[in-house]
Amino acid sequence: MPEFTAILETALYVDDMDRATAFYEDILQLVPLMKAQRLCAYNVNDANVLLLFVRGGTLAPVDTGNGIIPPHNGIGPLHMAFSCTHDMLGEWREHLESQGVEIESETRWKRGGTSMYFRDPDGNLLEIAATPGLWPGF
Repeated sequence: MPEFTAILETALYVDDMDRATAFYEDILQLVPLMKAQRLCAYNVNDANVLLLFVRGGTLAPVDTGNGIIPPHNGIGPLHMAFSCTHDMLGEWREHLESQGVEIESETRWKRGGTSMYFRDPDGNLLEIAATPGLWPGF
């Protein structure tokens, strides 16, 4: 059986791309790889890509000229997690609070990790997880 090497992309869906990109760039300091009206792609630590799509904007196939991207969409508040070191979690908390971002919850896991939860302007649940200590091996 072939193995995966990683999850390359994670997608969230937003109602207002300008509002969303302001949050992800100004608050979370993510660097865009590309920006368009229906899609914005962010570099996450040179290891992953976070995609933001306008909700409902990907319901039709997209012809890239080299193939078709099938339709997709997300409805309701979705979830994704960023990871950081245990030492950085406090700095993230201070940074988010200084930017007016409400920390909705914090969870300490049996394996030793800690998760901090907050929402983006579209209601998506974001998590910053201090790892290792959440999942076996993570």
